Amino acid sequence: MIRPAKIEEIPHILRLTWACAQHMIGNNIYQWNEDYPSKEAFLKDIERGELFVLEHNSLIQGCITISSLMDEEYAPVQWLTPNDNNLYIHRLAVLPELQGKGKARLLMDKAESKGRVEGYVSIRLDTFSKNERNQRFYEARGYEKLGPVYFPKQSIHPFYCYELVL
Repeated sequence: MIRPAKIEEIPHILRLTWACAQHMIGNNIYQWNEDYPSKEAFLKDIERGELFVLEHNSLIQGCITISSLMDEEYAPVQWLTPNDNNLYIHRLAVLPELQGKGKARLLMDKAESKGRVEGYVSIRLDTFSKNERNQRFYEARGYEKLGPVYFPKQSIHPFYCYELVL
């Protein structure tokens, strides 16, 4: 079941994302660290009703932020659609032991369905340039790779922006 996250679940969500960060680091992908994702980001996500969790048998297996707010780092990107009716994906994570089992697909299905039902024109996101698995995942879903953005607190390497026109 995918449902809105609750404030009391933040410690579980932070453990989930830390496990993902450690898993990526173990694969030489330095995408997440002690600064990101943060408790503060998840608190804001919950306050705005944008954080969702994938739960099965009372276990939070994954999470996703589905936001209508565009981060300032995205301003210079040449998007495929105008900047006024888009959804943005952030902090998609699945427990490492459950990766490769379709959980991220379910979370992205939720985001794309929400976008279509609510009349958004596109879904936008970024993924780390060194995370080729994520790039293949989004490209297989029909997302078009656009320009790079930089998040200096996370990495010196760029993050590639992607957009799916709905």
